[in-house]
Amino acid sequence: MKRIKTEVNGPEFSQFIAGYWRLMEWNMTPQQRLTFLKQHVELGITTCDHADIYGNYECEAAFGEALKLDPSMRDSIEIVSKCGIRLPSAPSGDIALPHYNTTTDYIVSQAEQSLKNLHTDHLDLLLIHRPDPLMNVDDIAEAFSRLKQDGKVKHVGVSNFTTSQFDLLQSRLDYPLATNQLEISPVNMAALHDGSLDQMQQHRIAPMAWSCLSGGSLFNGQDEKSKRLRAELEIIAAEVGAEGIDQIVYAWVLALPSKPLPIIGSGKIERVRQAIRSADITLTRQQWFRIWVASNGHNVP
Repeated sequence: MKRIKTEVNGPEFSQFIAGYWRLMEWNMTPQQRLTFLKQHVELGITTCDHADIYGNYECEAAFGEALKLDPSMRDSIEIVSKCGIRLPSAPSGDIALPHYNTTTDYIVSQAEQSLKNLHTDHLDLLLIHRPDPLMNVDDIAEAFSRLKQDGKVKHVGVSNFTTSQFDLLQSRLDYPLATNQLEISPVNMAALHDGSLDQMQQHRIAPMAWSCLSGGSLFNGQDEKSKRLRAELEIIAAEVGAEGIDQIVYAWVLALPSKPLPIIGSGKIERVRQAIRSADITLTRQQWFRIWVASNGHNVP
C-alpha cells in the first residue's frame, strides 16, 4: 500500500485509514480487536482514526484495552484522534446539551485523556473535531504548542473546517496544519465545490476523507438520489469488473487531485480487503463524471 505524507513536513500515513468510530458496535472481545488491528496492519493499513467522543467516549478505551495486550503494536501504527465536541454522555456528567469547547485547557485535558485511554504516550495527529463559533484561535494555538512541546502530540490539524477557518488557525501557527478531515462522497460533494479541496491541493496537503459510503445509504437508501447513484455505480462496477459499488466509490474519491486518504469504517476484515483493492481501479474521466451527474441529477453546467 502507498504511504503518503499528508503535508511535506507532516505525518506519513497509509493510503487507506482504519476508522474506529463504530468499534463498540462490532461486539468484539479485546483479543478480537487486537486480531483485527493486526490483520489490517498486515494489509498495509497502519493509520487508525479515533475521536474522544466515539462510542459515547468508549471507543478509545476499548482500542487501548486491545493495544495493551500487545504494546509492541504501537510501533507499527499511527494514531489520529480528535477533540472539541462535548456530549451529554461525557464521563464528567455535567453536560446538559451537545456543544463545542476549543479552549486551551479543554483541548489539552482531552488529548491527555485520549493518551490514557489509548495506552500510548503520544498521538501522531490531533485534530479539532469541528469548528467552534466561539473558538479563539489563539487558545487553540496555545494548546497545540503545549502538547507538541511536551511530546504528547506530534502533528496537529483540523476536521470539517471551512477554508477561512483553516486559514485563520494557520495564521496563528509557525508550523503547518497537517490536514483537514472532510466528508467526501458521491452523496456529499460539498468539499469538491466549496473550495476545501482546492485549498488542500494549493498547499499540497492530503485531506482525510470520512463517510465515503455515506453511512451505508449508497447501499440501502430509498431516496431518488441514492437510487440514481446506486444504479450508476452498479453499471460502472460491471464495466470495470469491480467486486462491489464500494470499490467504485473509493476509486472515485482516490481520483481527486488533492489525493484524499479514505477512512474505512468497517470492522469486517474482508470488507477492508475489498475496499483497498479499489486502489487498482482507474476510472475514466467520463465514468467519474457519470457518478457526478447521478448525484446531482443533471449534467455539468
